[in-house]
Amino acid sequence: MTANLPKLLRAMFDAAVAAAQPDRVVAKFLPRPPKGRTVVVGAGKASAAMAAALEKRWKGDLSGVVVTRYGYGVPCRKIAIHESAHPVPDESSEKGARRVLDAVGGLSADDLVICLISGGGSALMALPAPGLTLADKQAVNKALLKSGANITEMNCVRKHLSAIKGGRLAAAAYPARVVSLLISDVPGDDPAVIASGPTVPDPTTFADARALLERYGIDPPPAAAHHLAAAREETPKPGDRRLKRCETHVIAAPQASLEAAARVARKAGFTPVILGDAIEGEARHVATVHAGIARQIRNHGQPAKPPCVLLSGGEATVTVRGTGRGGRCTEFLLALAVALDGAPGIRAIAGGTDGMDGTEGNAGALVAPDTLARARSLGLDPRAMLENNDGYGFFAALGDLVVTGPTRTNVNDFRAVLVDKSR
Repeated sequence: MTANLPKLLRAMFDAAVAAAQPDRVVAKFLPRPPKGRTVVVGAGKASAAMAAALEKRWKGDLSGVVVTRYGYGVPCRKIAIHESAHPVPDESSEKGARRVLDAVGGLSADDLVICLISGGGSALMALPAPGLTLADKQAVNKALLKSGANITEMNCVRKHLSAIKGGRLAAAAYPARVVSLLISDVPGDDPAVIASGPTVPDPTTFADARALLERYGIDPPPAAAHHLAAAREETPKPGDRRLKRCETHVIAAPQASLEAAARVARKAGFTPVILGDAIEGEARHVATVHAGIARQIRNHGQPAKPPCVLLSGGEATVTVRGTGRGGRCTEFLLALAVALDGAPGIRAIAGGTDGMDGTEGNAGALVAPDTLARARSLGLDPRAMLENNDGYGFFAALGDLVVTGPTRTNVNDFRAVLVDKSR
């Protein structure tokens, strides 16, 4: 192929991000204005951009507040933008959650709440349950992030330590009508998992949360352990009368972004093979499978003949055992490079569609056939760095990080493994 392959990989990633931009997807899901007030609330890395898109198209008065990550704010005229921390909540996360709860208090059946929810909302809008402190929630959150628990499991625990998640926000807005617009960053696009489902019924229980902490060997602070054991006030469950006037729309999801990337690949002469939009598991194990499929294509033309590109979405996990820097995507890519061991004609990109890979300032990175050779020429040991969970350090040393800055959307991680005919 004559295409600039690194440029093509980046073009596919950019297309995936663009497909989930709030300005493209919010308008078609807006409800009609109510007889009473319209209050806009929400949380997530895309929430400020969603609020701006809503304001641009809304006919009528409105007010409200949304919580987003530091640096992800977008100017709005009527909706207040509150910024806080991710992935570990801070004091501003708690203040933002209280502002959101205050905004929906005292509403009537004639009023409308539009809730704008996207990935990251669990940390950004963190209100401890009665008897807990922010420090309690921070300690559990940090342990979950290192444990290898997947997002569904983490959010089950978070809901049961919260005064706003797991349907509690919608219950607080009752009897107002609640319309939630969601940008999904979770495998399966389950509204009860996205940002811990603040406006939808929660099928999980305190017992589920306790079992998960035990499974991952997490010893929570005493107050959190007592709260989970007491199980005094369950989250609103399906059928709860306070949530009967709620409707929920997933307005952007990983599958649409994969299809946008597939169109870019096809136009460039590469056959797209979408492996799945909800792939989970340890990042290094996911990488091993992707490498095996890429080799099968290269060696045997199955399940597609080169030139082609493997596309996948979802949220892998990283069980942190080392002291290095890195997130899910650089862990995946470093493991992929090790598994491919310089196999010719195979390149890859992986990145968080929110512009962040874990806690780092990069979205992801690029892998090429010469990645390991260049690393070794710099004195780097790829396998040792993988064991130290130092994917960021590895790709930073090579100059192969992908840095986008805040994208103001979030439809999970994007992966593309390109298999070319060339040597």
